[in-house]
Amino acid sequence: MTATKARDALLAGVRGLALAPLALAGSIVLFTLTVVSIGLIPIGVGVLTTPLVVGRLRAHADFRRELAARWSGVRIASAYPPPPNRPGLAGLVERCTGVLRSPATWHDLRWLLADMTGGFITALLPAALLLYLAYGWVLALGVWRAVADAGVWFLFIHVTSQASAYAAAALGTAICVLGLFVNPALLRGHFTLARALLAPSREAQLEQRVDRLTETRHDAVDTSAAELRRIERDLHDGAQARLVAMGMNLGTIEALVEKDPAQAKELLALARASSAEALTELRDLVRGIHPPVLAERGLADAVRALALRTPVPTEVTVELPDRARAQAPVESAAYFAVSELLTNAVKHAAADSIWVDLSYGAGALRVSVGDNGRGGARTGAGGGLSGVERRLGTFDGVLAVSSPVGGPTLVTMEIPCALS
Repeated sequence: MTATKARDALLAGVRGLALAPLALAGSIVLFTLTVVSIGLIPIGVGVLTTPLVVGRLRAHADFRRELAARWSGVRIASAYPPPPNRPGLAGLVERCTGVLRSPATWHDLRWLLADMTGGFITALLPAALLLYLAYGWVLALGVWRAVADAGVWFLFIHVTSQASAYAAAALGTAICVLGLFVNPALLRGHFTLARALLAPSREAQLEQRVDRLTETRHDAVDTSAAELRRIERDLHDGAQARLVAMGMNLGTIEALVEKDPAQAKELLALARASSAEALTELRDLVRGIHPPVLAERGLADAVRALALRTPVPTEVTVELPDRARAQAPVESAAYFAVSELLTNAVKHAAADSIWVDLSYGAGALRVSVGDNGRGGARTGAGGGLSGVERRLGTFDGVLAVSSPVGGPTLVTMEIPCALS
């Protein structure tokens, strides 16, 4: 046995020992409070308490999901619907009705029953396998003599003599050795039991998926409509106005070319300048729709070009397969998301260093943008991050923001896609 395996087995025992009281006491308390709160609904008290208690139950379940992923790599899906925001008594009734109608609430209650019984045993077992070593040798060192008249049982060994005490120590050692091999699997079994009861049903997952797709479809339609309005406004106020002015100048030039050649030359120079400005604005407009460098050279070079144009020193790290590219809409979404994040870092973070990491793995494009600015960035405030989140949602992507006050800020994006 390697030192790494021994360390993992000991760590699993310690973690199991920490989980055991959480599974027993925590699940019993939450199950009792939830059942009592639901029982008080007919007299009105439960209408106030049930959403609060169920909210605490869901937070407890989410914490166990986090431990499952962190300690054993067991991913447990979550399908809690967002609570309604309706104020007043009607909102309380709506929230209470919502948690009672949600299948996730009853899945959680079923899991609490299993967690306070089988979950407690499976959590305690890794620690018990290791502790039997100490118990057996404590008996072998003479403690059995304190109870020599009645003896003491060590599993199936009745310890009444020094020989039986040594047998208990040998058995405890064998059990501890077994624990060194099976403890990580036992801990994983504890979380696997939780996944079997906590994970939403296939129907609930499909319903959540449909709701998510419906929401992102509406966001995509709204975003597209806003983008079309922006393009129309930019064309009307920019290039179109310059082209109209240039046409009027050309008409004046036509009338003056024989009468006043000098003034005609001045107007020709003005028209040429207007045409150059209109061409520049059209190029900027096209770049805002789909940058040529993105179409020609791919996401990595396009992000490097963004970094070069950023006034703050920006480091770009790329770990993408050579000559492999995502679909054009995915690259475009990632490009404009990075552009928005770089703009935010320059305008709002007061950063003097920015870094961008691009990588691909597990069927997803991963982009991280960080800065050493003042921090405090958050989603849901209707700003640039919300727009990035909506843009990624169209592709079933996710956005995670870590930005404590005082910094640093790290924004991570994942977009499921295939490279070709």
